[in-house]
Amino acid sequence: MIKPHPLRNDNRLKLGVFSTNADGGLAITDVPERWQAGWQDNLTAAQVADRAGLEFMLPIARWRGFGGRNRVREWSFETFTWAAGLAAATERIGLFMTVHVPLIHPLYAAKALATVDHISAGRAGLNIVCGWNPKEFGMFGTPLVEKGYDQAAEWIGIVEKVYAADGPIDFDGAYYQLRQAVSRPASLQTPRPATMNAAFGGPGRDFAAAHCDYLFTTFSEMDDADRHIADIAGRAARIGRDVGAYTVAHVVCRETQEEAEAYYERYAVTQADHAAVDEHMAGKKEFSQSHDREAYDKYRQRFAGGAGSYPLVGTPDRIARDMMKIADKGYQGIALTFVNYTQELPYFCDRVLPILREAGYRN
Repeated sequence: MIKPHPLRNDNRLKLGVFSTNADGGLAITDVPERWQAGWQDNLTAAQVADRAGLEFMLPIARWRGFGGRNRVREWSFETFTWAAGLAAATERIGLFMTVHVPLIHPLYAAKALATVDHISAGRAGLNIVCGWNPKEFGMFGTPLVEKGYDQAAEWIGIVEKVYAADGPIDFDGAYYQLRQAVSRPASLQTPRPATMNAAFGGPGRDFAAAHCDYLFTTFSEMDDADRHIADIAGRAARIGRDVGAYTVAHVVCRETQEEAEAYYERYAVTQADHAAVDEHMAGKKEFSQSHDREAYDKYRQRFAGGAGSYPLVGTPDRIARDMMKIADKGYQGIALTFVNYTQELPYFCDRVLPILREAGYRN
């Protein structure tokens, strides 16, 4: 019998590391220490997180960047092979793959996902996204799908069907027609590895409520964070399911509040890659439903600092208290980003995790 997936442990607040596979992580900055996303650094960050007991590594799916001085996020590792490499070099941490449904056939995904699940002894996970960037899809000659989450529902249904089937299956759907399809081995986890979706709009949340174990969402203000929890819980409850809610945060953790705020100002304002920030925000605002509309006008620093995610900026104690507030709002976990993961993640683990353990949020 395999162990439960790391996200199914009894920690009140699960923690993971997000976007190490892409240059810059989520930060859009010119500072010389910005994340380069080399393989050895990815491996080091994953092993630091694994030894510290964090629950997951989550990559971003990116095929082209957002321009600017650094052509930000143009360099990124493909997520199935990235996860397979990390799975062989870690022991406990969950390894997610992020997949653009319209670009990856479900039979290929089923085979690749099961491969990582076997390499990791049941630690694989799948982040299902439909895509929002027409420039990326144009590279493949593929248009954005108007009802992308309808396609995603069919897509994940095929993955589950081929895993469960004793033999070849036929499938006739609106998006896929399969004849005598098989995929062996099936994943170790049943009916398939842990699934998540990142969604802010209604269609994405409805998809997650029906087909995913976890949903990632953003919030702009702490006081408003529980509104999203209620919405997600209500959508899942109406169809008899329970979906865990997660969020994303960018972290600047320093000995003093002044030092943390000064560095945040330096990398996300003074030395932001402003051309790339402009392109990223414009594309997101026009094509994506990932944030409150007013967030684009009010929180430019957050988009440079961490793709519009919530900022955790301050001393270890301040950051731990903010993370507890997020958990108290009902979020089961947080995906964390840093300007430089190998330089900053060890300090975070050494200083913040003990406070969370002492307060009863982690074992």
